[in-house]
Amino acid sequence: MLVHHLPNPPPRYRTLADFVEQQGHPPYRFRQIMHAVTRGVLEFASMSELPRQLRDNLTAEFGSHVTTLQPLTSQRSAHVTKTLLASPKGGRVESVRLEYAAGWTSLCLSSQVGCGLGCTFCATGTMGLVRNLGADEIIDQVLLADGRPDSVAFMGMGEPLANPHTLAAIDLLTDASFLGFSPRRVTVSTVGFLPGMQQLVERHPGVVLTLSVHSPFDEQRSELIPLHHRYPLAECLDVLEEHVTVTNRRTYLAYLLIGGLNDSREHADALAARILARERPDLFMVSLIPFNQAPGLPAEFTPPEQHTVREFAQHLHARGVRATRRTQFGTDIDAACGQLAARHDAEI
Repeated sequence: MLVHHLPNPPPRYRTLADFVEQQGHPPYRFRQIMHAVTRGVLEFASMSELPRQLRDNLTAEFGSHVTTLQPLTSQRSAHVTKTLLASPKGGRVESVRLEYAAGWTSLCLSSQVGCGLGCTFCATGTMGLVRNLGADEIIDQVLLADGRPDSVAFMGMGEPLANPHTLAAIDLLTDASFLGFSPRRVTVSTVGFLPGMQQLVERHPGVVLTLSVHSPFDEQRSELIPLHHRYPLAECLDVLEEHVTVTNRRTYLAYLLIGGLNDSREHADALAARILARERPDLFMVSLIPFNQAPGLPAEFTPPEQHTVREFAQHLHARGVRATRRTQFGTDIDAACGQLAARHDAEI
């Protein structure tokens, strides 16, 4: 991988490439470093294909590892590993590795330390925004995971499309000479940060895009997702409609079901109407997510009854709208949707 061919190469990788060149080494030495990284060799001293002096110089200049995030603790539950990571730049984030029965693995990535959007159903939002992660820090979560995942999803801490470094991270994730993920194995979930949505579909049209809806009614959605005031649902759906028309590929609408709040037949009818008004309603898939309780969230927010989830999905199906229930793991270790908040008592 020649980092300079990327539209916006992360500073750490660009600096690494420049340093190798300044040391008088040919470009293939940097490619050797990146090849070692893809094999899981993250410590400079262990990159045996490099001359010893270069290894020593890299360690002296950049520290012992290519990565900068430091794993602190891991919690395991059935099919889930949640890892707390610290950054020398400040702050802690969490990543979540999911293992499915069929043998498929996926890694849930964080894009920000905290989040400034204040969605009322999300524990990360109670932290406020501390800072954006750099593209290299997003990639570190993949490199430090226990085994290479089959797919990655920007569904961890933070609003990924409010972070200008997310697109650069996707460049690296999908770079055939580096991590080489197919765009179809990369999912970006957003609550509707419209400028970022527009940039994403233009730069990475093959990436799977998921929009959090959570209510088809403007007033209620703005209470759940304050960003709705700035970027209304209708405008976000316009971007998705243009995207599916061009790509002829499915997009997803995440719908968090909160007991007695947004799980009525009226809500299902209005959601179906929003979708059926689009030119390609067949390419919109609703992903139903039962609410997960977490510290700091409103006490009146409760999970829906199981029969309510089934009935909501059945009603959408009856209206001709595709819907599925998202498989959730890790609720017992606060690793499920809306529960990440990096509250571990761990020392950096």
